[in-house]
Amino acid sequence: MSDWDFDLLGDPIPEGMGKRGRPPHLVTLENRRKVMVLAAFDKNEDQIAAALSISTPTLKKHYFRELRSRLEARHRLEGKLLGSLLTEVDKGNVSAVDKLFKRLDKHDLVKLAARVSERGRPERTAPKGKKEMQREAAGQVGGKYATPPAPRLIN
Repeated sequence: MSDWDFDLLGDPIPEGMGKRGRPPHLVTLENRRKVMVLAAFDKNEDQIAAALSISTPTLKKHYFRELRSRLEARHRLEGKLLGSLLTEVDKGNVSAVDKLFKRLDKHDLVKLAARVSERGRPERTAPKGKKEMQREAAGQVGGKYATPPAPRLIN
């Protein structure tokens, strides 16, 4: 392939372009990475196909491995990002050190929250609204202002 075998967006021009029929989709490493990242961010198949300018059946045909496990894609992407962050920490990048500490603190808070919820502590409930408190107070009124009892039917 020479330098002019790419379209304006940088995608390779497939063999048979300009001939009759639709040209076949070319699977590239960059497209595989796009599919993996979009799947990691919980995009559905229609959204991923639109991002690649292909149909959903074509996406399923060529990228079935990347679509198979979204959670795995999420873990792989997170691992790659953390690895890059650790490389920057090794270089002495102070902002990377700060981001890594924040990430560790967030992870510890999530684990702590999971441990607290396992103990069975009651969760906080939302405070009652004004109208709800008024209804409860009206139900507790007694004396001559109390609501009359339901009428009894004599039969």
